[in-house]
Amino acid sequence: MANQLAFDWPTGVALGPDDFFVSEANAQAYAMLCAPDTWPERKLVLTGPKGCGKSHLAGIFLSQNDGVLLAAADLPADFRTPAQTVIIEDMEQLPQSAEEALFHLHNHLRSTGGTLLLTAETPPSRWPITLPDLASRMQAATVTQIANPDDALLSALIMKLFADRQIIPKADLVGYLAKRIERSFAAAADIVARLDAAALAEGRKINKALAADLLDKAS
Repeated sequence: MANQLAFDWPTGVALGPDDFFVSEANAQAYAMLCAPDTWPERKLVLTGPKGCGKSHLAGIFLSQNDGVLLAAADLPADFRTPAQTVIIEDMEQLPQSAEEALFHLHNHLRSTGGTLLLTAETPPSRWPITLPDLASRMQAATVTQIANPDDALLSALIMKLFADRQIIPKADLVGYLAKRIERSFAAAADIVARLDAAALAEGRKINKALAADLLDKAS
């Protein structure tokens, strides 16, 4: 999966293994997901801001480890699975009614040598879990984090967002945007979306002049 690019974008965006770009911002998380045998009790929490690639990494991990992937918000109160690899996304949204089911799943996987991968924007200490036994087990999990993008990742992200809209930007536009927007995944997605919308609405080319107009309006 090395030298690849990935982000949590909607359906229709390229999310294959070859789309994941490894940089300093996500290298540690990437390495951890490549080596589940090193996880204490084969349990890991992957955190990072919205759009940073958690879902993409989780999907790649699932493709290489036969199992199931669920959204925490959809976890039923009676959830059980024979799968030995379980991935649960967006743990902040776990309903209270499913806490006991996750507690038993956690214990089952630990006793059988199964693998549990959880994703969230925040660490387990900030999850609104009310069941004390589950909260303590979640807080004992190893956490790996995807940080806000560095220069290389931000530029790669901007290029990918344009490509997903079938737009080929000039290299100087990518560098211009990377230096002027907030260093975050959300900011990159926002400016690319606004550039595309403005170009269509105004009949203009997507270039530095249009970007400057939009950034000036936002300042």
